Amino acid sequence: MSWPSKRFETLRNSFFYYLSTAPCCLLLWCVLPSGIAGAQTDSAVQWSRFRGPNGSGLADASSIPSQWSEGDYAWVAELPGVGNSSPVVWGKRVYVTAAEETSGTRSLVCVDLHTGKELWRAAEKFKSYKKHKNNSFASATPAVDSERVYQLWHSKQSTTLIAYSHEGDEKWRAELGAYLHGQGGATSPVVAGDYVVVAHDHKADSFLVALDRKTGKEHWKIPREGKRACYSTPCLRNVDGVPEVVFVHCYEGVTGIDLETGRLNWKVDPFGRESQRALASPVVSGNLVLAGSGAIAGDRQVVAIKIGQNVKPEAAEVYRVVRQAPHVPTPLILNGRVYLWNDGGICTCCQLDDGEVIWQKRVGGSFFSSPIAIGNRIFSIDTNGEVVVLAASDTYRVIARNPMGQGSRSTMAVAENTLLIRTAGKLFAIRGE
Repeated sequence: MSWPSKRFETLRNSFFYYLSTAPCCLLLWCVLPSGIAGAQTDSAVQWSRFRGPNGSGLADASSIPSQWSEGDYAWVAELPGVGNSSPVVWGKRVYVTAAEETSGTRSLVCVDLHTGKELWRAAEKFKSYKKHKNNSFASATPAVDSERVYQLWHSKQSTTLIAYSHEGDEKWRAELGAYLHGQGGATSPVVAGDYVVVAHDHKADSFLVALDRKTGKEHWKIPREGKRACYSTPCLRNVDGVPEVVFVHCYEGVTGIDLETGRLNWKVDPFGRESQRALASPVVSGNLVLAGSGAIAGDRQVVAIKIGQNVKPEAAEVYRVVRQAPHVPTPLILNGRVYLWNDGGICTCCQLDDGEVIWQKRVGGSFFSSPIAIGNRIFSIDTNGEVVVLAASDTYRVIARNPMGQGSRSTMAVAENTLLIRTAGKLFAIRGE
């Protein structure tokens, strides 16, 4: 692949540059800043789960514009209902979910990345249940690999994980049991090596589970005692070539679980027992894990945990950010910096190694979306549907503000040179050159 020299500086700071110019199989373990350990090799260059490769939110598609108007959309797809889930992509296919409460129908929809044309739809009937007013009946983001797409549907009757082929044929389904908490479900599955991993944390009978991605057969299951609904989606870490899954729960703490055996490698309990929830998802950079927990009306914190390199590693908190920490949005790690975009529209830039604040500024708006980075630009969308673009630098700068005309609580996705923006009932494509 030939890259214009004027973009070299940006691309040098992006892991996708390395993935484009060297064999992926050699670089997955040492280049990706989020440590995509144990994931399928080809999934690392796809936006295959919530917030992209290993939940990092990092992409390189430098031709995607920072500012646009209605006439610049490559396409707009109407969705069969509403939802908070994010789109995922494999190859030329985009997968997104929606729910229509009146008809009691939830749908996994596959659309063409280039045209926005619907290719197929898998619909499931459901009964309305109590949930938080900011939640939806389609909040779990699908996970996808080279063979299947995996969708998790929560309900008080039965929570079901369903695997479909890329052509929409059902391959298997696994029943995880009722989701009993009044907030409703929202956590998303991830593909990790040969398994689909789910954190089923709710009011009672909580557990972590790994299922064979080909058959849906249970590989391991770990009971949880937290009895607290948490919506954090796990990520992966490389431990000397051995994949480890990182989970976050407000009461169960932050844990590293061996992917193959389900064995607990390490645990840190940094959040206490006051009324709270872990909503943001963990992100990994080398031997650092960032995790968050908090409450709408209480304290919120993002904690940095350092994991040792021993056979049985020790793990300990090295710093925490409390002032204006996010509750729902997941942290973003980029170029030795941590960007914390909080629910109330205040963005903080910190040093990754020690948490020292470089700047903290009010962007405005209210946010459930987690920020993503495209090169050296940071994108997020507020609940009114305005996409804000910031410079990823040690100086605060707003590059653009783009109203989408419809509210959103969804995190954006990137595929090839296309930015995918999911609002309540639509999917927009913004395409670069």
